[in-house]
Amino acid sequence: MIRFNNVTKIYKNKNFENIVFKDLNFTLRRGQSLGICGANGAGKSTLTRLIAGVEKPTSGTITRKMSTSWPIGYTSAFQSSLTGADNCRFIARVYGKPEAELLAYVEDFAQLGRFFRQPIKTYSAGMIARLAFGVSLAVHFDCYLVDEVTGAGDERFRARCQEALAQRRQKGTLVMISHDFNTLREYCDLGAVMYQKQLYLFDNIDEAIEFHQEKQNQ
Repeated sequence: MIRFNNVTKIYKNKNFENIVFKDLNFTLRRGQSLGICGANGAGKSTLTRLIAGVEKPTSGTITRKMSTSWPIGYTSAFQSSLTGADNCRFIARVYGKPEAELLAYVEDFAQLGRFFRQPIKTYSAGMIARLAFGVSLAVHFDCYLVDEVTGAGDERFRARCQEALAQRRQKGTLVMISHDFNTLREYCDLGAVMYQKQLYLFDNIDEAIEFHQEKQNQ
């Protein structure tokens, strides 16, 4: 279970204040699959970072009783001067996984070839996403957070992503952000929309998509 209680997130600097969302209240339960829609800049990625604990709320509380992956997507917290393999070694140590086993899994899954042993700063955005996807699947989490990553790579890689996500969805919780409505329908039962600094929850993903499209057309 992950519970948001009156969570507000504000980014501030000397001359600017951006209220991303205010007083969010919702509970994500074990076994649910939630698809999140919203316009660019609505706060979807910020929301997943708070779910993961990568960022803290400005106010309110977040209670976590599930382990969560880092947000899997086109941005990452990898150390760019290290190779993909070295980043994987570090993650293996953090999570107490056998290094050789984790490296073998990620190298096979991400299909980066010789780039696996090159610095992350030489990677494209899609390559970073593939590495992030592979290493996150090599570690068991109760809840997986996915941000548009299923479009990375060729058709074969996307098929592997779909198969792996389907397996994780059967046993755990999934939170997915995507502008591709068919992808959301494929993976998610419940729906949510970030709109005007609030999160609107729906009992099924189709209702969320319809609400999002209505607001976008206004």
